[in-house]
Amino acid sequence: MIDYKKKLNTSREVYPINDIDNSVESDRGRIISTPAFRRLQKRTQVFPLELNAAVRSRLTHSIEVQQNSRYIAKTILDEIKKQGNLEKYNLDSLENAFVSISEMSSLLHDIGNPPFGHFAELSINNWMKNDGIACLEKLYPNINEDNIEIKKELVRDITNFDGNAQAIRIIKYLQRLNLSYSQIASVLKYTRGAFEEKPESSDNLNYLKKKPGFYYSEKDFVKKVCESLEIEKGCRFPLTYIMEAADDISYLTADIEDAVDKGVFTLDDLYIYVLKECKQVNEKYEKDETFLLDLIKRYYNKAKEQEDEPYQFNLFLTLTRASLINNLVKYVAKVYLTNHQEIFDGTFNKALLDFDKTNKYSLAIEVLQNISIKYIYNNKEKQALELKGHAILHGLLNCYKPILELSSEDFLKLVCKKRIDCFVSARLIGRLSSKHIVAYSKAIEELNKDDEQRFNLLEWYYRARLIVDYISGMTDDFALDEYRTLSAI
Repeated sequence: MIDYKKKLNTSREVYPINDIDNSVESDRGRIISTPAFRRLQKRTQVFPLELNAAVRSRLTHSIEVQQNSRYIAKTILDEIKKQGNLEKYNLDSLENAFVSISEMSSLLHDIGNPPFGHFAELSINNWMKNDGIACLEKLYPNINEDNIEIKKELVRDITNFDGNAQAIRIIKYLQRLNLSYSQIASVLKYTRGAFEEKPESSDNLNYLKKKPGFYYSEKDFVKKVCESLEIEKGCRFPLTYIMEAADDISYLTADIEDAVDKGVFTLDDLYIYVLKECKQVNEKYEKDETFLLDLIKRYYNKAKEQEDEPYQFNLFLTLTRASLINNLVKYVAKVYLTNHQEIFDGTFNKALLDFDKTNKYSLAIEVLQNISIKYIYNNKEKQALELKGHAILHGLLNCYKPILELSSEDFLKLVCKKRIDCFVSARLIGRLSSKHIVAYSKAIEELNKDDEQRFNLLEWYYRARLIVDYISGMTDDFALDEYRTLSAI
């Protein structure tokens, strides 16, 4: 039974807002006004430390995803109206909420991403596995049998930093946005905790659990949100599928446009790449599909005939992007409604654009993704910038490592502004964000101190989370500046 009143409502942690339209407008205002959202303007989308403002940042990418989400949501609602099912699904008073929550989840979807792009997630996890956990092992080498399992979970969690999980942490603790549960659930792209094992291929929800969606520190909160919205364990909120599809659609032409702006390749190069990749993808699936090829040829020739050299790519991309988005949005809406019950229940175990791997749209997507992988993501300049970001992040983590080497007793003294022997840590703590320290202190206050060993493990976990919160929340240029300052470069 599809009843959207169970999913789109005004429930939130504190200060309830009874009217659904007022509730979503409040969420919209909180999201747009939060500093964490503004910081996206100086975070990498594809090319780290980019000075050209025309090349996308996380902020401009998120705005584009927002627009795609709006288009998809409105298209789905239009189809439901045509079918005469608006009242049947209890959507007659929730149209605004349906669209707004989809839009705002797209503005939030990258809010937890670190500086220097997705490569930074790997960098943070690499340092934590090799250096961070070594601090924990040195501090607490002998763990009794009662606490072995919690230690394993915490180690697994702190070595699995992910931008999706960090977004939930920012919403709940670091920015205290007090969003509606519906808005929060829409951001929960993956449904596995970072402290949990990866699912087996036989798991019916293995796609939804393929990456961490939240940390140990937010597990009780996520459970509360899901129970409030009747989301079963491991399942997804329905509008999250819309946000994911909007993001996937946005990537298809955005990275190519940025690559041309950066001089990675030209319009003529792109045309040749598309011809080559279309042929290879058709051979792979034994198809003779020409949807993308026809589109590219038509607009390539039009651009060459109607525009001067500097503007040819602009015209080509404008026409290509509009046609692709229009076709893909209609396709995504159709898949959403064809699988409506599964999507409403959150058991649809794939992305909307992955519904049929061999139709003309999926083949077009694969062609464009192959071009991005071969000629953009593997570009030497981009990879060199990623390595620079890796060096900066590892350098910062090494600078703050003394804090992770302290005993629980010493670090808690530092937090209370008491003196300890480690003068380096005493100065480092003054550089950390006061909001992050408050989030740490709040978590420690709620811990049970009866089991000293368990308390020490959890205290160190929240301390490590504090350092990761601070560094992952930096913008590209601030991280570079902080690294230079602390390294005396």
